Amino acid sequence: MPFDVNTSFLWEEMKWPEIEAKLKVTDTAILPCGAIEQHGPHLPVDVDYYDAVYMAKAIAMQCKAPKPFVLPPIPYGVSYHHSEFKGTLSVTNNALSALVYDIGMSLAHNGIRKIILLNGHGDNKPTLTYAAQMINRDAKIFVCVETGETSDIDLYEMIDTHNDIHAGEIETSTTLALRPDLVDMKKAVDETLDLDNEFLDFTSDRGVSWYAHTQKLSRSGVIGNATKGDIEKGHLMWEISIRKMVEFVESIMHTPLDKLHQNRY
Repeated sequence: MPFDVNTSFLWEEMKWPEIEAKLKVTDTAILPCGAIEQHGPHLPVDVDYYDAVYMAKAIAMQCKAPKPFVLPPIPYGVSYHHSEFKGTLSVTNNALSALVYDIGMSLAHNGIRKIILLNGHGDNKPTLTYAAQMINRDAKIFVCVETGETSDIDLYEMIDTHNDIHAGEIETSTTLALRPDLVDMKKAVDETLDLDNEFLDFTSDRGVSWYAHTQKLSRSGVIGNATKGDIEKGHLMWEISIRKMVEFVESIMHTPLDKLHQNRY
């Protein structure tokens, strides 16, 4: 597709003069961050990576012109807690935060003033938040981390499973919607976590952040009920998630940087 300053969005496919031209109309970039890790016996290990990339591109396609940049994705994440399950490839918090920081500072040097770290793996969040703080501190630009906050409240209203946080009803449904050929529902299991403690509940408004190796919580690697995965439900989940993210991204793009900082601080 020929380059158009208003409709093109993939950073890696542009020539440098094209990026220079687009920077005059767009100051916002989306960086998809994922993970390569076990997702139970029924889903591929690239779910978090694939979903982050898919969503970033879908958001850009649906945003009004001029569209935000979509950056080459980061496939690896902080996944040590899944390391007992083969296929998991994990990097350290220091390595991921340093990489994101360097990318962010380089983007700022190019002229990007708003960075959205689109996180497909929940356990990247503390690390990405740290990197975002450091980029903001040193480059004085807007940086945020989105890990589903714009739509999680809607998705959890659609499911029956409590504490559905990994390879369960939600991720099985969303993967069925995009790549049904890679889902083996014959191997889907129900390993719903019930800790009987609202403060450790992953979906409770009173829940605190806490960490554990997945093998201590689940024999299969699933935390949730994968047997309730549903393709139609998955399509609706994607529709809602993308729509809410488009609303969010466009609100960031169309708000001047000084106003964003005024609102934030």
